[in-house]
Amino acid sequence: GASCMRKLSRKAGLTEMKKAGKQRLFIAAGILILTVTGCGRKTQENHDILQQTEVREEHLEREQPKENLDYDAEYIAALYRDIYNQAAEMGTLSNLEVVRSIVERIGEHGYAVVDEGNQIDMVGPEQVLRFCRSVDGKQEAEQILIVVTSFGGFIKYDLHTVDGTVDVIRGYYKYVNGRLENMDTVCYPVDSWVYTKEGYLLFEGSHYSEIYYALSLSDEPEYTALRVLPLDETCRKLNRDYLLPVGYGGNNLFLVNWSEQDFENLDFYDLFDRFYPDLYELPVPFETDDDSGVGAIYRISADIFEHVIDVHFSIDHKELREKATYIPENHTYEYRPRGFYEVEYPDIPYPEVVSYEEKNDGTITLTVNAIYPEKNTSRAFTHKTVVRPLDDGGFQYVSNQIIFPEIGFEPWWHSERLSEDQWKKVYEGND
Repeated sequence: GASCMRKLSRKAGLTEMKKAGKQRLFIAAGILILTVTGCGRKTQENHDILQQTEVREEHLEREQPKENLDYDAEYIAALYRDIYNQAAEMGTLSNLEVVRSIVERIGEHGYAVVDEGNQIDMVGPEQVLRFCRSVDGKQEAEQILIVVTSFGGFIKYDLHTVDGTVDVIRGYYKYVNGRLENMDTVCYPVDSWVYTKEGYLLFEGSHYSEIYYALSLSDEPEYTALRVLPLDETCRKLNRDYLLPVGYGGNNLFLVNWSEQDFENLDFYDLFDRFYPDLYELPVPFETDDDSGVGAIYRISADIFEHVIDVHFSIDHKELREKATYIPENHTYEYRPRGFYEVEYPDIPYPEVVSYEEKNDGTITLTVNAIYPEKNTSRAFTHKTVVRPLDDGGFQYVSNQIIFPEIGFEPWWHSERLSEDQWKKVYEGND
């Protein structure tokens, strides 16, 4: 707390500190280039890397004494202001290629930079790997790490390590009415620092937040997961097409083993909830009663329910009607929206396709790791998901299999829907 704030105060004189430590930084860089240890990966420290370091140091030399941490942020924002202005005018700020342009522009000026969604290869990964080795070697070092957010903002991490400990100053900057504003700056010592064999840097720490403390009587935790090593662009696109839109929340499509020969484990009501908005471009119209203690029951036309499921699954309607609650008298499905007792934990992993194989039968087998920042792991579990692209541009999910860990994985954040008996017990006495 207090010591961290003192560090934050000292950082306000960042220019002088960096100038004073300039020679030491070059010596440390020289030592680190000769020492390739820790961090789990060996990288090529070449002439280009040295040039990048020199560009950054020259920039620091040119800096005027600054009054606060925002000076660096203003400089960074100015580097891509032309890209921002054009994208803001066109309404394309969240476009992946715009984010990529911003990442690359900032990276051209010697910074280590990546995007918030880990969809673009990090620029300057050698800087981060070098800093990781300093942490492992208990050497003193500093690193600025920029994370570009959607809509043209960014997060700036000022990292400092000494004796194997790491301190973080994290500033969050975004544009408000065309002006860059510091929305929040916090400082915290890192409680967990991990560089994984999958190529991720994960770190966490806690800082004081008045609102969070009032709710929980504890400091607010902050988790960061950034892909350092590059990833095949095809893997990223397959992930955006087939995995990320569904994810691991509110459904079990990727959490259980199933196939077109055995749909037993799948919850098609959750999948209906997930795919209905895509198909009809409207939210699911069947909602829980405002009184969370009262259960709601709807009847959905079989034509609508089956059409939603048919878009991404090849399942016989007879089998679907056996798996869900079908009412033949009026050709409908009974539908109970998730209620108060079926809410899931909000902090969940997200999928990343790490390899793929195109099969002769036209299917694609995707190997997917679950990245879980809150658990400081870039492989909470691994699954193989098979998809079948269709001639009309659509696709079907064919199967899913959990392959790591071997003993299986328990998705503790996920809540199964209440069975009919459980539902009646919970809502007993309520209409």
